[in-house]
Order: sequence, then structure tokens, then C-alpha cells
Amino acid sequence: MFPYNGRSIGTAFRRGCCDLEIDDLHFHDLRHEGTSRLFEAGFTIEQVALVTGHTDWKMLRRYTRLKPEALHALAAARAA
Repeated sequence: MFPYNGRSIGTAFRRGCCDLEIDDLHFHDLRHEGTSRLFEAGFTIEQVALVTGHTDWKMLRRYTRLKPEALHALAAARAA
């Protein structure tokens, strides 16, 4: 997907975390955050799975940590 070596990206990410003195942040944490943001933006599970590459929706569901207030806001926006 990206024209970069995965090891180079991982090394740059770890170096950036070190430079910014960020402890206990892993590259995979970004996937979790991105996945949650897609759900909060109102994408369906099928659409999110296309972006994240998940083939098992049960595994995808594990990454979602939706807040009830976010769902209420989404419902209100759709009703308007």
C-alpha cells in the first residue's frame, strides 16, 4: 500500500515517540484509533472493514470503543 519499507516506518515511529518522550505507544494503537474514528464518523462495519482490511467482523468489533454520546450525536445529525 505504501512505497516504504515497513521496518523503516516502524523505526521512524519509535524514534518519534522517543524524541517526544511518549511512553507505551505502539504503531498498532494507531489502527485502533483510526478504526474507532471511522465508526464515530458514521461508517458502517462493512465500510470500515474495507479500509482496515479486517475479514472477520468479530475481530473488527473488538477495536471499536464507541461512546454512547457519540452514537446519540450521530443519530441527532441524521435526524436533522
